[in-house]
Formats: sequence, C-alpha cells, structure tokens
Amino acid sequence: MLTTDRLVLRPWEPADRDRAYDIYSRWEVARWLGSTPRALADPAEADDLIARFRGRSSPDGRRGVWAAELRDTGVIAGTVILIPIPDGDGEVEVGWHFHPDSWGRGYATEAARAVLDHAALPEVHALTRPDNTPSQAVCRRLGMTPLGRTDRWYGTELEVFRLTR
Repeated sequence: MLTTDRLVLRPWEPADRDRAYDIYSRWEVARWLGSTPRALADPAEADDLIARFRGRSSPDGRRGVWAAELRDTGVIAGTVILIPIPDGDGEVEVGWHFHPDSWGRGYATEAARAVLDHAALPEVHALTRPDNTPSQAVCRRLGMTPLGRTDRWYGTELEVFRLTR
C-alpha cells in the first residue's frame, strides 16, 4: 500500500466489484484500453478483472495494479498500473484509468508519480491512443519525453512516452 496527500494506492479487492464495474463499464473509460476496447457488459466481469489485476503484482510490491482510493471518502477514483508491457522486451508501462467523476483533479498524475517514485526504475514507458490528449498531458506533467507513434505493442498505433531516471 502506498499513500499520497489525497490517495491510498492499494490492491483491488473482491469487495470493490461494484466500483470496478462502474469504472470499466463506461465507454468513455474503456475506449482507451487494450487492442480492442470493450466496456464491461456484466457486473460478474468485474470479478475477473479484479482477479487479473491482483495477479499482476510483483512479490516485492514494486509493480502491479492498484486501486486509487480517495483518502477522505474511501471511494475508488480509479486504477494506476506499473506492469511489464505485454509482448515487450522487458519494458515497463505506467498507466491510469480513472472514473469520469475523478477526471481533472490531478489524481492520475499523483497516483502515477507515487508508483514511479516507489519503484525507482531506470526507465518507464507510457502508451496512449493518439487522440487521448488528457493522458498525454499526464505524461508531460510526469516529465515523460514523447517518442512518437508505434504499433509495436497492443496491436494498435499508440503514442509512446518515456521517463528515464
């Protein structure tokens, strides 16, 4: 578990099912995710999602998928990830998926900065769809360098950002 001024970053739990479904059943969130974006269609799918999230954590806690919970209310604002890029060559990706009711408040930047500082990796990437300008703005706030577009990962064209320490 990690904490920031406003967030608690913790593992997703089965009890978080309703909020996970509320976040990932929304097209405005899901449209940015994966090679073939798809919003969850049934609350039971949130159980599988949470199980996948829980399985992505490294034993040392430096990598994984965390629920970003608001410290003052206990509501999960979204997700922050720090995971190996699928089909990559060891590259690690930082990313965020937040509920629309939490957009525009700086939570993605705050959560990502916390996991990046905790992991202290020499290099991390962020991958965004070309038209996802809000996430690209988060990348810039994190001090990431834009590297251009590629279709190397996730089977689709993405904007790539890199942070080196």
